[in-house]
Amino acid sequence: MGEVYALKIRIKFRKYGVMKFIGHLDMMRYFQKCMRRAEIDIAYSEGFSPHQIMSFAAPLGVGITSDGEYVDIEVHSSQSSEESIKKLNEVMVEGVEIISYRKLGDTDKNAMSLVAAADYKLYFKDDYEAPSVNYQEVYRKFFLNPSEILITKQTKKSERTFDLKKLVYDFQIDYDRKGKPVFYLKVSTGSSDNLKPELVLESFFKSEGITINPLSVQIHRIDVYGKNETGFVSLGEMGEIIE
Repeated sequence: MGEVYALKIRIKFRKYGVMKFIGHLDMMRYFQKCMRRAEIDIAYSEGFSPHQIMSFAAPLGVGITSDGEYVDIEVHSSQSSEESIKKLNEVMVEGVEIISYRKLGDTDKNAMSLVAAADYKLYFKDDYEAPSVNYQEVYRKFFLNPSEILITKQTKKSERTFDLKKLVYDFQIDYDRKGKPVFYLKVSTGSSDNLKPELVLESFFKSEGITINPLSVQIHRIDVYGKNETGFVSLGEMGEIIE
């Protein structure tokens, strides 16, 4: 028999509503079922226990919503991007929506290995009040003025001190219609230097002697990026639409 070639596909999806409470492993199992229900011609691994060839870019924490999640698959054949998106969305529950379906090049790396940064929006939920501080002044003292922001993080075996500022690529504060602060962050993401956005917010308020309730803040991931010689590139811009 000749070698069977597979196409590499990158799928971008949203995760919102009650689905934010579904953990990563359950999302993997859910997507495997959806591939079968949508009759996607997905490729399987070889061996005694074949499984769908599928990998997620950067697992999303429980309770976090997102407009920019990615899963890479391999397929033996594919319909157009438009038809594939339609078929997948027909079998998705409310809270998960497929946004794009693109064919990658044979030599393109999978999304998991490319992840370098992610954009986040953090804001106080409707039932919680934001601490009363001069946000622009705290922003200047905490982030703009210092050349470094040393943070000590407790690991399983020891404590580790690192410069948080090196891992925050952008940090902006805006305000919603009620005047409550909205924080926009681009932070280092991936296997080597993975910075959780809630740690930045926690450190921001701690610099003013304020401890915030983690449950009071909603975290929303806007997009995930790889990096090339020109800068950060959305994983969703890689590959091409199948006509």
